[in-house]
Amino acid sequence: MNIGLFTDTYFPQVSGVATSIKTLRDELTAQGHAVYIFTTTDPKVAKQSDEPGIYRFPSISYVGFKDRRLAYRGWVQAVQIAKELDLDIIHTQTEFSLGLLGKIVARRLRIPVVHTYHTMYQDYLHYVANGKLLTPGSVRVLIRQYLKNVQAVVAPSAKVEEVLASYEVPAPILVIPTGVPVPERKVDGSAVRAALGFAEGQPMVLSLGRLAFEKNVETTLTAFVDVLDARPDARLIIVGDGPARSSLEDHADALGIMDAVTFTGMVNHDDVPAYFAAADVFVSSSDSETQGITFVEAMAANRPFVALPSPFLVDLVTDEAIGVLALDYDEFVEGILGYFDRENSDDDARIRRAALTNVDAVTFGQKIIALYTEVLANYQATANDEDEDLNEDEAGYANRLLRNPFRRK
Repeated sequence: MNIGLFTDTYFPQVSGVATSIKTLRDELTAQGHAVYIFTTTDPKVAKQSDEPGIYRFPSISYVGFKDRRLAYRGWVQAVQIAKELDLDIIHTQTEFSLGLLGKIVARRLRIPVVHTYHTMYQDYLHYVANGKLLTPGSVRVLIRQYLKNVQAVVAPSAKVEEVLASYEVPAPILVIPTGVPVPERKVDGSAVRAALGFAEGQPMVLSLGRLAFEKNVETTLTAFVDVLDARPDARLIIVGDGPARSSLEDHADALGIMDAVTFTGMVNHDDVPAYFAAADVFVSSSDSETQGITFVEAMAANRPFVALPSPFLVDLVTDEAIGVLALDYDEFVEGILGYFDRENSDDDARIRRAALTNVDAVTFGQKIIALYTEVLANYQATANDEDEDLNEDEAGYANRLLRNPFRRK
C-alpha cells in the first residue's frame, strides 16, 4: 500500500504529534508498506537535505505558536508528487495547511482520506490573540467543516472520541491509541544518571514533555516541595522546552527548590527511553493529554508513573505496578513517595509488559492498516461518482490558503 501522511508537524519539531507520526511511519514501513511524509519546511533542516520519502513545502511560523509552522503554497506540486507516488490513501494529521492540502490532493486523485484528531484545541485558544479570536463554539464549527469529507477519523483516546461526538462530526470515529515501540532489550538509564550527577540510590523524579502552560507543570513543581520535605535528597528532572519554560524556572526559584530541579531542555528523541529508565518514577500533572504517549513510554522503559485521571489512563492503569492516578494534591505527592520505597520487581515488569500489549507500535500499525483496508474497500464503490477536478470555490480557497501571504501583489 502506498500511503501519504500529511502533517504540519514533524521532526526536527518535537511534540507528541511528531512522535506519533514517526512511530506510525516506522511501523507501517516495517509491515511492508510505502509511507511518504508531506510536511512543512523547517529552519533546522537545510533546503538541500537528503530526506528520503519526506516532501517539505514552503512555510512560515504560526502567529502565537512560533515553533509550529503553516505551509503557504504547494498544492499543485503536492498533486504531482502524489500522482508519481501512486498513493492509495491519504492520512491527514492536522486540520490546518497540510491537512487541507491532503484533502485537495485526495479529491484530485480520487482516493480516500483518513484523519487523526490529535489536539484538543479548546485547551490552546489562548495562543491565538490571547483567546479573544476563537471560542470553543467556533472550534466546533471549524472541526465539523474540516471532517465533512473524510472517510474515517482516528481518535487516540476515548476522551477525544467523546469530544468529536459532541461536535457531531459526520465521519465514522474509531479509537486507536497511539503505539510506542517496545525495546527488545532492557533499557539502561545508568549513563543518564551519571551525566546528571546522581548518587547511587538517590531518588529521581522525571517530568518529560513540551513545556506549555496547559501542561500544568507548575503543579508538579509545587508538589515537589512536599516530596523534598520527606526525601531531601530527591531531584526532579524536567526534560523538554516550550513557551512556559521561563515561567516554570521562575516558579521553581520562588519555591526555593532550584537546587533540586534540573531543566535539561530538549534531548535527542533516541535518548528519551534512557531518561525514563534512569528515573524512579515519571510524573505528569497535565489534564489536557489526548494520547498518553509518555505514559506508555514510561511503561516500555519499565517504570511506573503518577498522573491525573483521564479516560485513557483509567483503562490503562489496572495495577499500582503501572501507575497511580491521583485524585487530589495529597495523593499526587503520596504516589511519588510511594514509588521511592517500592521495589521495581520482576512481577511489576511482567504486569507492565502485559499492559503494553494493546498499545505497542506493532498493534498500532496493524489497527491502522485494518482501517485503511476497510476504508479503501468501501470507498471504491463510490469513487467514480466524484468530480475529477476541484470546483471553482475549492480551487480558489486552496490558492488563498496556500499562497505566500507576504508576497507583493
